[in-house]
Amino acid sequence: MQLKGGACPRSRSVVLRASAEVRRLARADVGLSATENVTKEIREEAGIRASVTGLYSVRHKAKQGYKPDIRDFYKIFFLCQRVGAEPLGPGSEIVDTSFFARDRLPELSKGRVIERDIKAAFAFRENPERAVVVD
Repeated sequence: MQLKGGACPRSRSVVLRASAEVRRLARADVGLSATENVTKEIREEAGIRASVTGLYSVRHKAKQGYKPDIRDFYKIFFLCQRVGAEPLGPGSEIVDTSFFARDRLPELSKGRVIERDIKAAFAFRENPERAVVVD
């Protein structure tokens, strides 16, 4: 299982990205809930606090448009809201953190995230009554 969370300031249509030299899979820590895990990862990778505002997708990675992977797992996507005003600051495993406008995304790591994931986050944010996407 892989947890993904996107923290978006309410006033802007932006995406938070954390870049690493060598990416590890953001796995759930034993003893923590799904929301505790995703907010912990955002804090560790981007240096900001976030709260989960919704679950918008559960996807089987092998059945989506990601680069092939020998591992077989589900990706769980949460929409998150930034809490507080701490500046972005990369964690120990991260090289850079940045916010990007959704129409100006940088090159994505297609083994980890695809544009469809980001579009789904904004669709859910704009209509929270929308059904969670499950493959």
